[in-house]
Amino acid sequence: MSTASSRGTTPGPPAETQAGSDDRRGRRAADLSGTGEHPSPARVAVVLGGSHTGMLAAAALADTVDRVVVVERDELPTEAAPRKGLPQARHAHMLWSGGVRALEELLPGVTEALLAAGARRAPVTTDMVVLSQHGWFRRWPESHHVILAGRDLLDATVRARVLADERIELLAGTEVLGLVGDAKAVTGVRVRERDGRERTLGAGTVVDATGRASGAPRWLAELGLPAPERREVDSGLVYASRLYLAPEAARDSFPVVNVQPDPRVKGPGRAGFLLPIEHGRWIVTLNGTRGGEPSAADDDFVRFAREELRHPLIGELLARAEPLSGVSVTRTTVNRRYFYERMPAWPENFTVLGDALAAYNPVYGHGLAVGAQSALLLRDLTRRYGAGSAGLSGRVQKAVARPVGAAWDLATGQDVFYPGATEGGPTRRDRLVAGYVSRLMRTATGNGRIARRVTDVTSLERRAEVLLTPSVLLAAAVGPLKEPLAEPPLSAEELKRAGLQ
Repeated sequence: MSTASSRGTTPGPPAETQAGSDDRRGRRAADLSGTGEHPSPARVAVVLGGSHTGMLAAAALADTVDRVVVVERDELPTEAAPRKGLPQARHAHMLWSGGVRALEELLPGVTEALLAAGARRAPVTTDMVVLSQHGWFRRWPESHHVILAGRDLLDATVRARVLADERIELLAGTEVLGLVGDAKAVTGVRVRERDGRERTLGAGTVVDATGRASGAPRWLAELGLPAPERREVDSGLVYASRLYLAPEAARDSFPVVNVQPDPRVKGPGRAGFLLPIEHGRWIVTLNGTRGGEPSAADDDFVRFAREELRHPLIGELLARAEPLSGVSVTRTTVNRRYFYERMPAWPENFTVLGDALAAYNPVYGHGLAVGAQSALLLRDLTRRYGAGSAGLSGRVQKAVARPVGAAWDLATGQDVFYPGATEGGPTRRDRLVAGYVSRLMRTATGNGRIARRVTDVTSLERRAEVLLTPSVLLAAAVGPLKEPLAEPPLSAEELKRAGLQ
């Protein structure tokens, strides 16, 4: 398979679904231009951003308003193909089971559609070969799972389901200029369409899901509101990813492989992920913090995996696989969170979700799950109180802070220790929490019950309080019940299929 073909499209939604979406997009654009029926602005929801969280927010609101308009800067493809405004799609993605459950609540049957399109369901930790800071995890019986797929396939499948709803419109090629309203309530948004025309979309509900580049702080300031509290933790991480065709015998089934850094060792942290995705391919992401960054050179990718990571397993696997793309690099990995829920005043009818609210170091794989869980909370609270009801937007903003906070703590708990990550370095609380988590992770390498409790939290299915029960505290004090593994827990059959035996 050539490099050019691998950078093209991959099979997405059925052709008839795509064609139907195209027809509806045309009709919707005509309606928005001045023809057709127009519901009262109070019964219109406008979602800013048509990526993962934006599409799910649109689905969440469809039952509670007359029309949902998704405003997206890019022209969105009708199949599983790259788009300009989503460079992170070239890197590894996973959807933890906490997010899968929320996704299925919002779009029943979408998991089956993803699997039918080629996505993989990987049980945790049964189909995972993971080197933690304390050694290799055992492959315990399934506790949770992840869905593995290329980001283009995931987005195309979700997008097709959402846009099949006649109540949801897509206004593509359109830039958001700002909010309309005042400090008490948002009443719409100002946009610039592809032909340069500027206009206002009136709305009773506005959701910002525009991602890391969100203009929400500026938009709120323009309405007369104070700047929100913000925190950043920047580990200096650089990502490099490449797509491979797995050896033929390993294309149908192969475990996730993850080599993690050891934060106890001074110096840069380096890690790697190998995720089996659709069509017999592996998406591999290597990363390093300041002073240990991977390069963008194609001919250095395997060397970095083999020589710079704590174990050469990923590099050895790649040496027997066929590269299908060049190396894609990104440096946009800072953890950034806005604490909108703490603001003394919050305007009615406006909510911020997804990366616009909190963006995480992608290495932890929680962004997609948090986006889905937040959209589900938006749906449930809007159904309970009614779209446009007094205080609803503040309730939603406070509710989504819970899954956001859980993922934030997981992401920053380790990143805060890298040199230069924060101005003041790790706090006393950071050190205490990190010490306990380190003890738990060591215990989890040789205690299946504790491994399950840890994955309860990392899967975003349960809150971190489950790690503070008396039985878990006692187990952490005792430590692992089994001796550490000396070698990666790959079976003889898996080694053979990968060409390592």
